[in-house]
Amino acid sequence: MLENIRIVLINTFHPGNIGAAARAMKNMGLSKLYLVDPKEFPHPEAESRAAGAKEILETAVVVDSLEQAIGDCSLVVGTSARSRSFPWPMLDAKSCASKALVEANNSEVAIIFGRERMGLHNEELMQCNFHLAIPADPAYPVMNVSAAVQVVCYELWQTHSEKSEQADSDSPQLYPSKQEMDHFYGHLEQTLRDVDFIIPQHEGKVMTKLKRFFNRGRPEQVELKMLRGVLSAIQRKQR
Repeated sequence: MLENIRIVLINTFHPGNIGAAARAMKNMGLSKLYLVDPKEFPHPEAESRAAGAKEILETAVVVDSLEQAIGDCSLVVGTSARSRSFPWPMLDAKSCASKALVEANNSEVAIIFGRERMGLHNEELMQCNFHLAIPADPAYPVMNVSAAVQVVCYELWQTHSEKSEQADSDSPQLYPSKQEMDHFYGHLEQTLRDVDFIIPQHEGKVMTKLKRFFNRGRPEQVELKMLRGVLSAIQRKQR
């Protein structure tokens, strides 16, 4: 299960944090590291901080965009230390580990960590099924990115070791990938425009709220196919 869970670092400024994250991953049995537009990589300091986890750096996948890093994942969790004006379903590290391990039985899972200074942007967080917050002392709640990776990887290893979710693996649920959900959102938006539910002059936040709804509800693959069929039927009737 751990083999299907990837750690995604976005726009990491300090190469030492990449190495420290790789070491944290190896400590806890994870091996898939994705780097989205890192400032400096490869770099000697990353190798130095990785210590015995250099093979994770050697096999790290470097991509230009978040979409490339998570397109084939069915579950995407984004870390965020700040409260948002537009709330999203939240997890703590332990509940994130439970969900990730159940889903990793059958598909790819991504856990995303943002920039050292500002974390993840709102548009990046909106591509996630859940947001993850790590509680800390309000007097100084800012956590180094590699330390956050260590906390999450620890919970993944603990939950994996305890086999707390093995009962769910008897009847696994199959969820669509991020890419398949993006196609659905495009289909949904076009259909709502066809029937004048979304009016160009007053679009509001219809799609943002619907994306939040479906990301929270997480339709299974079969259910998503049904929804696409409903949208296609509406379009045919409209024509």
